Amino acid sequence: MKKIVVLMLGIIVLTNCYAQKKSKKSAKEAAVETEVVAPKEAESADPYMVTEECLVNLSLFNESARNKQYAEALEPWTQVFENCPSANRAIYTHGRSILHWQLSQQTDDASYQKVFDKLMLMFDKRIKFFGDDPRYPTPWIKGLKALDYIMFVKNDEFKKSAYEWLEQSIDGMRENSELEVIRQFVVLSEKMYSADKSHGEKFIADYLKANELLETISNNAETSNPELSAQAAQYKNGFDIVFAQSGAADCVTLDNLYQDKIQENSDNLSYLNKIISFYRRVKCVDSKVYFDAAVLAHKIQPSAESASALAGMSFNQDKYQQAINYYEDATKLSENNADKADFQYTIAQIYYSKLNNYPRTKTHALNSLEFNPSNGKAYMIIGLSYAAAKGIYDDPVLSKSVFWAAVDKFVKAKQVDPSLSEDVDKLISTYARHFPSKEDIFFKPELQDGKSFYVGGWIGETTICR
Repeated sequence: MKKIVVLMLGIIVLTNCYAQKKSKKSAKEAAVETEVVAPKEAESADPYMVTEECLVNLSLFNESARNKQYAEALEPWTQVFENCPSANRAIYTHGRSILHWQLSQQTDDASYQKVFDKLMLMFDKRIKFFGDDPRYPTPWIKGLKALDYIMFVKNDEFKKSAYEWLEQSIDGMRENSELEVIRQFVVLSEKMYSADKSHGEKFIADYLKANELLETISNNAETSNPELSAQAAQYKNGFDIVFAQSGAADCVTLDNLYQDKIQENSDNLSYLNKIISFYRRVKCVDSKVYFDAAVLAHKIQPSAESASALAGMSFNQDKYQQAINYYEDATKLSENNADKADFQYTIAQIYYSKLNNYPRTKTHALNSLEFNPSNGKAYMIIGLSYAAAKGIYDDPVLSKSVFWAAVDKFVKAKQVDPSLSEDVDKLISTYARHFPSKEDIFFKPELQDGKSFYVGGWIGETTICR
């Protein structure tokens, strides 16, 4: 009779199995996976025999844990965990939830530490017995262990052990890494850098590694999982802010780290382009390292990054037409509309501030707006060009009509980009004082208030008299 009961319990265990979902889960979701698979057959050298008692306890804790009755699940789970830890993966998927609950019940440090140690041991045993799982392999388990360590450890400010596990996890999982694992990796690295500046080069490497992974995840999931793609992009933007505020983005600091490495990698196009892109992101485009990397990369294979860097170098050397030519090359070579808009706007700035060529300023500002219609600064610089225009009309009264057209562009600038409102309002206040006066238009009925007026020449805008 006893054998029949045990056999029935074993059947219950096996028939309660269910496959993991095909879609990839987040760390939290995957962690509570409750799949119960057939117990492993004990090898002859395995001291952990799957006994009848193990099968009974496995069935008992599995049912209780699935119903979140962790107090009832604790004792049978402990028996299975200690006596037959290789019996079933459910020992670890449910065990994590059970131990989380048990930690929440502890009232003294000694008891808490004892449960915490068991939680860490549980991950080690899962690696030992189930680390070869194709969907949740050892690197994934180490990431989960690190997250639990960070959440539950006491009296460990820098959590270096977790930092190492996180890096091992993302190195192993790559673009299949959990987003939270990547995020915590950067958070801990930045914290270590804040306390010890010698960690600077490693922190930069960690930041770049995480950014590359998030960019890959975002691109891969753009169509299949838009929510994951958006979250990865959001994390990436957050990392940029953290890095910028860390102090590691100081240009002198970066130059000291990379100036020798540029020459060591003079024929490594991938490395050079990463350095160029990185320097642009942290706005160290006046750096000699940035320029040296751009020259070397451009010799190997021209790209938007290298052309942009050479344009910046040419500008700093007062070679403005050469800078414009390189920015034009960068625009053609780039595949990113935001970058194309920036390149064209920069050309507009050069024509306006260095070459006093206002028609060309307008042309390139409009080019920038084609790539980014929300670029309010492009409208601003068009307005400034109108205000600076000379020779549109010989008539001194008609020549003031350019200020109407200029203010129109200033108004448009803050419409598309409200963050510019303060600066734009100052410009409007300044140039509105140059509108034709009542005395000016007394003998010019075509300029009466409220009438439409076409400003000719290269401006070619219809405006409203006021």
